[in-house]
Amino acid sequence: MTADPTLPDYREQTPEVAARFERLLERPVALEVSGLTKRFESSRNVVTALDNVSFSVHKRELLSVIGPSGCGKSTLVRILAGLETPTSGELRVYGEPVSGPGPDRGMVFQGYTLFPWRTVKENVIFGPRMAGTSAFSAESQAREWIELVGLSKFENAYPHQLSGGMKQRVAIARALANQPRVLFMDEPFGALDAQTRCQMQSYLLEIWKNVDITIVFITHDLDEAVFLSDRILVLDANPGRVREVVQVPVPRPRKPEQLFLPSFMGVRQHIDRLIHPPGQEQKEAPVLRHAISDPDVI
Repeated sequence: MTADPTLPDYREQTPEVAARFERLLERPVALEVSGLTKRFESSRNVVTALDNVSFSVHKRELLSVIGPSGCGKSTLVRILAGLETPTSGELRVYGEPVSGPGPDRGMVFQGYTLFPWRTVKENVIFGPRMAGTSAFSAESQAREWIELVGLSKFENAYPHQLSGGMKQRVAIARALANQPRVLFMDEPFGALDAQTRCQMQSYLLEIWKNVDITIVFITHDLDEAVFLSDRILVLDANPGRVREVVQVPVPRPRKPEQLFLPSFMGVRQHIDRLIHPPGQEQKEAPVLRHAISDPDVI
């Protein structure tokens, strides 16, 4: 990507944005990752997916993780959620060391992972009931979460009766019903069409505004990362290492029209150049031709 010299430096911040970051970085550290390394070993070789990854996320921050293919984004979030074991390194939630899954962390996957034989309400109730919450309390809480994600009219519907975006809202409500302190989201909108994806991004910001939760959001979409995030963790690939943690200079609250602001485009350009450095553009792949060359088909 050729840099546009007319765009502002991504480090430029208005006084209001700078003040917000000063307040954000004074908050307690919700998630601290230190020296995280993950190697996959086989009889033939050893592959290092993540190498000495360290970063922190503050309370009620929304941090996105982005990077080129093979940078270990999904491996990282699975380790953070306790679904994978790191080779070395430490993970702490509010200062407490953790290993394995726990109620202090929730997870939303790209796939909806809903129980197809349960209604919306029954899906959301499932976690609290498994944790020992009474049926009356679990149902009352479930209705609050379902209302928060805007699906009160569909609480008795089954997953097959819902659109993709509605299913993902149920998945978010189900994760939040367990009242985690940190929520991990692994490309949760990646399977949605463009219009629904934009709607879900706005839904997520509205939910985040109304819930005391810290979010770590995995994505490969640059616009999505900039639109949602306070800060963006950019990973290098092969192995995955922290390249930079970028502060997003776009003011909140976020609105779709901000995608065209110079501040938005400036930070997006910077992240694009981190992921696709000049001189490393993908070469055109050879093509086996199955048609006669036509100058009007380019």
